[in-house]
Order: sequence, then C-alpha cells, then structure tokens
Amino acid sequence: MSRTVVVIGGGYGGASVAKALQGEAEVVLVDPRDAFVNVAGSLRALVRPDWAGSMFFPYETLLTGGRVVRDRAVSVDPGGVTLASGEHLPADYLVLATGSRHSHPAHPAADGTAEAIEAVRASHGELAGARRVLILGAGPVGLELAGEIKEVWPDKRVVLVDPGETLLPGFLPEVVEDLHRQLDALGVELRLGAALAEPPAGEPGRAGEFTVTTTAGERLTADLWYRAYGAAVNGDYLADGKLTERTARGKVAVTGRLNVEGHEHVYAIGDLADLPEADMAGFAMQHAEVVAKNISAQLRGEQPTEVYRPLGHPMVMLPLGSTGGVGQLPSPDGPFAAPAAMIAEFKGTDLFTARMVEQFGPHAA
Repeated sequence: MSRTVVVIGGGYGGASVAKALQGEAEVVLVDPRDAFVNVAGSLRALVRPDWAGSMFFPYETLLTGGRVVRDRAVSVDPGGVTLASGEHLPADYLVLATGSRHSHPAHPAADGTAEAIEAVRASHGELAGARRVLILGAGPVGLELAGEIKEVWPDKRVVLVDPGETLLPGFLPEVVEDLHRQLDALGVELRLGAALAEPPAGEPGRAGEFTVTTTAGERLTADLWYRAYGAAVNGDYLADGKLTERTARGKVAVTGRLNVEGHEHVYAIGDLADLPEADMAGFAMQHAEVVAKNISAQLRGEQPTEVYRPLGHPMVMLPLGSTGGVGQLPSPDGPFAAPAAMIAEFKGTDLFTARMVEQFGPHAA
C-alpha cells in the first residue's frame, strides 16, 4: 500500500527530502513559491542582476515522481496539513522544513520567479546610483553584502553598524583576524558596539539621502540602507498547538532522529529544528539526509536508526565577493580556519549554483 509523505517547505532541506523519497512513497511538496530558490546567490544577484535567473530551479525538474502543491500551510496536525486554500492534505509522514524569513535582498520578496527577478533588478538600480551605503547588522549576511558591493563598486562607501563588540563571536581568533584584514583591504568601515539612536528615514533598499546618529554620538550620512539582521523562523502554522508547542525562539523540539517530540512519523529539519547550531543551508541538507533515511526505513517496516549529531562548534563559509572570504570548517582534529582560496572554491565563485544544477536540473530563467 502506497504511503504519503508530505513535505512542508521546498528550501534546501525540504527539497532534498522530497527528492530522496520520491521513488519510495507518494511525495507531496508544499511551498508557496513556483521554484526552488538558491538563496546563497541573492546578494550576488543584487550587485550583478544577470545572476538573478540562475537562482531559480523549477520544482517540476526536482520532483519528477512527486507532486508539488503551490500553497501555504496554515495548520498542521498529526494526520496532515491544512492549506491556505482550505484543503487538508492527509499524510502518513510529515516533514516540517519551512526555514526562516529574511529581509530582502537576502531572500527574494516575491513568491513568483518573474516577480522576484524583477524586484532584484529594481533593487540593483537603487544600489547602483548610491555613493554611500549603510548596513545594519555585521553578522554573516551583512558582511557578505558588504563584500559583494565592494567587489563591484570599490569606490562606494560602505559602513557596517552592529551593537556587538566583535565580529563572529565564538569563532577562532585567526578567522576573525583574517576577516578584519580583508575588510580593511576592501575599505569596509565598521562601527562595532554601536546602534542607531533612531532608525533611518525611508525604506531599506530605497535610495534617498539621510543622516543618522549612532549611540556613540557619530553622525553618518548615506544614500541607501539595508537591514541585515532579524531573521524569523517560519512556524506560524504551528501557532494553534495542534501538533506541538514552539520554543521562545519559534523553533520545535526534536529528538536525535529529528522527530518532532512525541510524534514518530513527524520530523522537523533546518531552521525550525531546535538544535545547538546556526541556521545554515548546509546543516538543513544534512538533516534531510538523516530524515530521508529514517522515513525510508519506516516505509520498509523497519525501525529508524539514523541520528543527527551537531558539530559542537560553529562553522561558517563567508564569501567576501567571488575571490575573498573567511571560513571555519570541521576536521577530524577540530575546527580549522579556511583560507580565502578555499572559500572561493567551495562557495564564493558560484555560490553553490553548479551543485544546485546537479541536484535539481536546469534553472528556470
């Protein structure tokens, strides 16, 4: 008898689970977008809009043996998912893989590919004419954005403001030192340990001169600003508590096998899973491997045995343009500082595009 696996969310983790299981069960992938989005390329597309089309991969090329439902989940119970359309999809197995919401341009603002590409091109036009750019947030997104801008427009003034006292807290000192060295070489200005007394006038990403004052008393004038902080986990469809409760951070408690606690046939992966690690695409895809193997075992009538073990230390691949960047990667002897050339080879040069083509097929545009 055929079993149904419903995967909610078609990002890095959800798409991987759906693809892995489509030959073993009736797989239904639920996502409001019309294509998988390689969001790793979003910031590159902002500064080089010819990149925008290569970010999108049709779900049809991913799920040749499954079904894609373009809709949004509004409620989940142990027996299935209720969609915004009112339809209830019954499921023998559920995978919650809805990721997080990030501000544009880190994530596309529109669900449709054509609309998202048009928005990227419009944002590029705003940025191209700005001489001074203010970025609020000096985490990986803000740093990568600064590096992308400086590679294309080295003469633009780029200032990063962050209330934290240090960059990449918790990472190896040599990683942080190399990051500072590269930012200095690019001419990126840092204002650490500072915030803004009042938010900037105007919308983020919209050109228009403004002046702000930091809590340190410095006045900064810019033509454009971006918000590079404040990602929120997508889990509103769990608010009714029919399946589980969420943590204060909006996440879901999971077991070592990545089951939602109390439900042997329901799994949570990616940013939604409450695990001691950063929210990263690479981890979501590792979660997907574990869950696919466990569901596959259950489909065969066997006990699932795959267990996910977080690294225990932070990891990052942080490009600064196509040739620069820093990284901290795992090894049998513990974490090590990856040089810029390695980061460029693994990520910065094509931002995982070739890997996505191999996994999902040709891109949409």
